[in-house]
Amino acid sequence: FWFGHLPNRPELDGLAAELSGSRSLTQAAAAALDALPTDADPMDVLRSVVSVQGVRHRLEKPNIPAAIHVTASFPTILAAFHRRRQGLDPVKPRAELGHAANYLYMLTGTEADPELVRALNTYLVLLADHGMNASTFTARVIASTDSDLASCLVGAIGALKGPAHGGAPSAVMDQLEQIGSAENAERWMREARARKERFMGFGHRVYRTYDPRAKILKAMCERLNPKFYDLASRVEETALAILHEEHPERPQATNVEFYSAGVLQAIGLPKDLFPPTFAVARVAGWSAHVLEQASHNRLIRPQSEYIGPEPRKPVPLSERS
Repeated sequence: FWFGHLPNRPELDGLAAELSGSRSLTQAAAAALDALPTDADPMDVLRSVVSVQGVRHRLEKPNIPAAIHVTASFPTILAAFHRRRQGLDPVKPRAELGHAANYLYMLTGTEADPELVRALNTYLVLLADHGMNASTFTARVIASTDSDLASCLVGAIGALKGPAHGGAPSAVMDQLEQIGSAENAERWMREARARKERFMGFGHRVYRTYDPRAKILKAMCERLNPKFYDLASRVEETALAILHEEHPERPQATNVEFYSAGVLQAIGLPKDLFPPTFAVARVAGWSAHVLEQASHNRLIRPQSEYIGPEPRKPVPLSERS
């Protein structure tokens, strides 16, 4: 993303070392974290602390060292907040652990099972970038004004916070909890459609076929979270059948968010850390897009089409009813 080619071993080791050296929070960021209420939404916490981190660098152009620093810091921010709201002290990152392993270690204080680390690492790779989605477009629009990296990322986090974008895995979990059992799936889902409710985890703005990322996550979910998988696979089968009944001409398939929920649950994350963990993955892509935008920048200024009333003659205030 950042360098334009896959790294050789020395380059990869060098990047790992730079990430390792960038995980600790600045004093100002740590103080901001301590000042935030423990019942805050983790996405609000992430957005706020990233903003504070950007204060000292507000005049800098986006660059790779800044991208490395902010990417490394996202897991530290979230883990420190999660422990603080449990009344626990933050856990310092360990230099010998990788990016995914450090996130899990800082959350719990214990080194995670290697299989869970691999699962999280796979998730982070799969979610790192995906074209001009809402949050990435937001970041690029801000970058096009010659703003700094922190401002671009704060805007992207704000876009990702919306339930139509980053909140879907949590909504999938809520939906499955309401369904409760495989036997209840069809009845619940048909009643939901009668109420005009959406099936969470299905359909995509780009794909008209099964999301290839979902295939990988589905296999991981079956292995790591069989109880979730048993219910989710029945719900998936039922949802796809109902959606096809309703609109055979408009294919809707499983998207990445559906099985993301089961993988993140298996890793041990609470539901409210699903959206910011999406940000832990996507910050690499956001940063790459900002760097690309800045490298040959033109101000992004889409045209709008007026759809309001026809032109009207102004009525003096004294004559208005």
